[in-house]
Amino acid sequence: MLGATGTIGRAMVRALVRHGHEVVCFGRTGATAAPGVTVRKGDVTDPRSIARDGFKHEPFDAVVSCMASRSGVPRDAWAIDHQAHLHVLRAAQTVGVPHMVLLSAICVQKPKLAFQEAKLAFEQALMHSGLTWSIVRPTAFFKSLSGQVDRVKRGKPFLVFGDGTLTACKPISDDDLAEFLAGCLTDPARQNCVLPIGGPGDAQTPREQGEQLFALLGRKPRFKQVPVSLLDTIIGVLSVLGRALPPLADKAQLARIGRYYATESMLVWDPAAHRYDAAATPSTGQDTLVDFFAKRLQGEAADDRGAHTVFK
Repeated sequence: MLGATGTIGRAMVRALVRHGHEVVCFGRTGATAAPGVTVRKGDVTDPRSIARDGFKHEPFDAVVSCMASRSGVPRDAWAIDHQAHLHVLRAAQTVGVPHMVLLSAICVQKPKLAFQEAKLAFEQALMHSGLTWSIVRPTAFFKSLSGQVDRVKRGKPFLVFGDGTLTACKPISDDDLAEFLAGCLTDPARQNCVLPIGGPGDAQTPREQGEQLFALLGRKPRFKQVPVSLLDTIIGVLSVLGRALPPLADKAQLARIGRYYATESMLVWDPAAHRYDAAATPSTGQDTLVDFFAKRLQGEAADDRGAHTVFK
């Protein structure tokens, strides 16, 4: 198991144990050991460490990866989303692992960013590896959509790009996604295929998400519209300055990532019709975003965005 320390990774470990699997977690910072879980520390970017400290020449039934680059900037994306995964794949082939389950992202359908290209490149490598493979592309995560809970609770308006209906998604919880991922190990219908997946219910726009949040607070909805052109201006300025100051080039890339999510839906893309298709986006699980909002407001769920915090 790779990426066990992230929010989805921790949920994945719980799901694997719940399904009766013996789990070995590998990475620089190990997950907390628990019954049925072994923690092995090493460097996922070093093929020697992966073989020596991770696999230890032992047989495994499968490799599950929830590992992803933290920032999404090109050097991190190609180092983790692509190269580190290639090292793991080659080590798995060496010891005869038959199956790999990969957590990818639905946004790779329309690649415009480095991290999407890196993920797609590894997806292709996995498909042609000779292993049985399951590539899962989830829609938006609850934590990614909860960044405005505290600001709205403090009386501020809910920020939306455009009129708040430019995009839509089917939000999925960590636990529902982990349950789906765990099922890939035993369900032949989820093997040797790419699996887009969303949470339960209809697709939601940012405006609808904001309305749900205000309803929980018993307040009249208040929105502040942010023009997408503002992001374009920020990207342009940072790109120019980034030619002389490399850290600003990274910030420009982060702004491009933000613009992508502000303008592209996290749903299945229909290339023939040239549109996103909510009806074609499968659903799973039972956890809803509005229930997660309620838990956040009551202090029963944490804000785990960490360095990815955007809204204040």
